[in-house]
This record gives sequence, C-alpha cells and structure tokens, in this order.
Amino acid sequence: MRASLSIRQLTKHFGTNLVLKGIDLDIPAGHLVVLLGPSGCGKTTLLRTIAGISDPSTGGIWLDEKRIDDVAPEKRNFGLVFQTYALFPHLSVARNVAFGLEMRRVARAEIDRRVAAALQTVGLGDYADRLPKQLSGGQQQRVAVARAIVIEPDVLLFDEPLSNLDAKLRDSLREDLRALQRKLGITSVYVTHDQSEAMALGDEIVVMKEGEIVERGAPIDLYRRPTYRFTAEFLGMTNVIEAQIDQNRCLLPWGDMRPLENPDTIDVEGVAIRPEDLLVEPVESQEHGVIEQSMFMGAATHYWIAAAGQTFRSIASGGGSAILPKGQKVRLVAPPQLHLLRTFISGGEAA
Repeated sequence: MRASLSIRQLTKHFGTNLVLKGIDLDIPAGHLVVLLGPSGCGKTTLLRTIAGISDPSTGGIWLDEKRIDDVAPEKRNFGLVFQTYALFPHLSVARNVAFGLEMRRVARAEIDRRVAAALQTVGLGDYADRLPKQLSGGQQQRVAVARAIVIEPDVLLFDEPLSNLDAKLRDSLREDLRALQRKLGITSVYVTHDQSEAMALGDEIVVMKEGEIVERGAPIDLYRRPTYRFTAEFLGMTNVIEAQIDQNRCLLPWGDMRPLENPDTIDVEGVAIRPEDLLVEPVESQEHGVIEQSMFMGAATHYWIAAAGQTFRSIASGGGSAILPKGQKVRLVAPPQLHLLRTFISGGEAA
C-alpha cells in the first residue's frame, strides 16, 4: 500500500542553533522526492527527523492520516539506506538482509521467501551466502537496499547512499535505484548535494538553504525556470546577467534585446541563461566578445567569453566540432526569451 508523507511547521534546535526553520512539505504516495542543498542546509537533519532518529523541536509529521512524530523509529516501518553500508561483517548477505525481519519475529519460512525475493530484486540472488568483505562497494550498497526493502516499508529514506562510490559505479547504481523505486512504488525521500543525481532520480526536487525550503518542483522546471538565483546556480552552471529591463523586454550587455517570459517578477537579481543556451558564432568583425578560454570535455566544449567587460560561459555540443581558439572574435546568440530570477530572502515567501 502506498503512503503519503506530510510535514508541518517542523523546527529543530541544537542548543541555540536553529537548524530547521518551520519546514512544510507534502510528499505524494509513490513519489521519490530529493532533498538537495549544500552541506549544512538541514537536509540530513530533516531526513533523520522523518526517520525518528532525531526528535523535532516543534511541528509534526504524518503518514497518511496518522501522526508519527511521537512514534518510535523502529515502529514507523521505514526503510533506511545510509552513506555507509552498515552491514554486519560476520553475517552472510542473506543474514544481513534478514536481520530486520528477525527483529520483527517474522516466521522463518516467510523470512527466507522475502530475503530471496529482495536479493533477486537488487540483482544479488546468487550472493546470499557471501560475506560483505567478499563484495564490491556497489554490491554492498545493493545489500543495504535489499535490507531496506525486505521489510516492505511504507517509506524509503536514502541519506547520500552513492557518495562513497566511484563516478562510473555511481551512475550505474542510481539508474538501478530509480528503476527499483518505480517498480516497487514506495514513497521515497532521498538526500544528496549532487545536482546531477537529484535531477536523474527525483520526481520532485526540494532545494534547501540554511534550514529553509527555497523552492520545489519537477527537475526540468527547476532547471529551466527556477524562481530564485540560488536554485539556478545550485542546479548546474548558469550565467546570471545583470541587464537593463524595459517593461517586457531586456537589454543584454552586448546590445541584443530579448522579450521576458516572466516580466512581473519582483526582487529581480538578473536574467538566467544556461551555458548550453548561449551560442557562440565566430566572426571577423562586429564581434560581441572574444574567447578567453576553452575546455574540451568530450561530448561538448566549454567556452569562456569576454564581452562588455564581463565573462560569460557557453557550452557547444558535439565533440567532433572544431574548437574555437583563444582570442577568436565571436557573436553571442541568446535564447528567444529570457527568464528573470529573484533573490531568495530568508524567512520570506518561498515558491
């Protein structure tokens, strides 16, 4: 059965330090929501409070219609997957996965059935008798996932589970985690500071800063049309450009005029142009700027362009294209419409 999770006005103090500042968050049943933000923003504290490992100072947590913030963590039926695998080194893979069921005094036949099914689900059906030290890091993390899902939890909680793995394995395992979550349909909360991971995994991303939610939304919406500058800059590279705004239009520093898609924005910080949306065209004259630096990255080339006394970043796709040299004169081509960004004010209205 799928369950929704609701958090209302949740605060958390550590002494005089207010770590969570009145968090309100609804997580629909079956969704995977990613808590994203820099170190110290409160995302792990929020996850630990949801899990019951840490008690809230004020506020409440509901699973469907039942309030659970006063329920002991072992009685919440939540599966947890941590950054460290936390496997018992002296127990076999099967015994590690069975541990939670044994604590619940589930019948042995049922334990054997569910452990076998969980290991099969994470692709470790043939590894039941091995010890953790006989497994790779990725395989150990799969055991940790199997241990979390074998109890048939109402909610899965992930605390940066891939951060200890190398880049290639991390990419592979996150694809597997996303496919597994969709297959099982378990409501999930996933903590990370990795923007690519957040966009690849989440049905929704919740961006946090200094104990507050800055904004939340589908990955593509937050990437393409963020409300706040903090979100735009944290979700990948972006050019935030101070530009002259004239009603529904914007004059860019190199002289081009573009219409605005959100002209009624208040507390304007600037316009956002992602580097992949800022095109460069080599020219011999009437240039906007010159190439300061280029960096070949395989599938794309990154450029830094000096124009109008500033430096802008552009990404040209296509590893087979000729790389523009340093000093090359270029024209900059902005998107047909521009998006204004607001300044996030702590304690103010967040999207």
